[in-house]
Amino acid sequence: MAAQGPMAIAMRLRNQLQSVYKLDPLRNEEEVKLKIKDLNEHIVCYLCAGYFIDATTITECLHTFCKSCIVKYLQTSKYCPMCNIKIHETQPLLNLKLDRVMQDIVYKLVPGLQESEDKRIKEFYQSRGLERIIQPSGDDAVPDAAGLPYTSFDHSKAHFYRYDEQISLCLERQSALSSSAGKDKTKLTLQQKFVRCSARAEVRHLRRVLCHRLSVEKNQVQMFFNNESLPDHMTMKQLWLSHWFGKAQPLVLHYTIKDKRTR
Repeated sequence: MAAQGPMAIAMRLRNQLQSVYKLDPLRNEEEVKLKIKDLNEHIVCYLCAGYFIDATTITECLHTFCKSCIVKYLQTSKYCPMCNIKIHETQPLLNLKLDRVMQDIVYKLVPGLQESEDKRIKEFYQSRGLERIIQPSGDDAVPDAAGLPYTSFDHSKAHFYRYDEQISLCLERQSALSSSAGKDKTKLTLQQKFVRCSARAEVRHLRRVLCHRLSVEKNQVQMFFNNESLPDHMTMKQLWLSHWFGKAQPLVLHYTIKDKRTR
């Protein structure tokens, strides 16, 4: 199945409206009514046959699914279930992107869907005695299935990453190196190794925090996961999905302190 771009989908919807109501909805101010079933192919998940919940799009082909559906599917595959295009050679979850615009459209088109989903989430948390994090952004804000701020939240009004999804980390020192930098192992080990940070935080941000807490220069700290060096641009969300998905928090990372080079 060939991938359809956003413009092609928009033109197709416009043509459907013209053929049914004999008018151009982009130029005519008359109110247009359309049956939901005429739009179902654009707002229904291919995997579960239900309306999109936490709409998530594959960046390679722009096909959209429910977040839980596509994440579960990609645990055993790295190809799009609709067009069979390879999403990623080794880590397909990295090429998924939340489609907030699509989710807002679905909630506006399907009566009662947003309220029903919000009720289901509340019952989930109540049945397990868990605390639900709710953002202070208005009555129309809807947390996702993990209790995290979603769709209607205006991030421009937030203070940096204050209302982001939070990930718990355990930062362990990997090994003791030479003390030529003038500090012993104790002073170069975090007193508080457990931290919480935004899922959007990058490895370079962690390195900066470590350098500040350990009073070393920024180029002396290096981050690892299972002895694999982590790139500075990788986010905690990408790291979690690719290396820690399905495991309990905290995500365990290691760091090393390089010797300070003197010339």
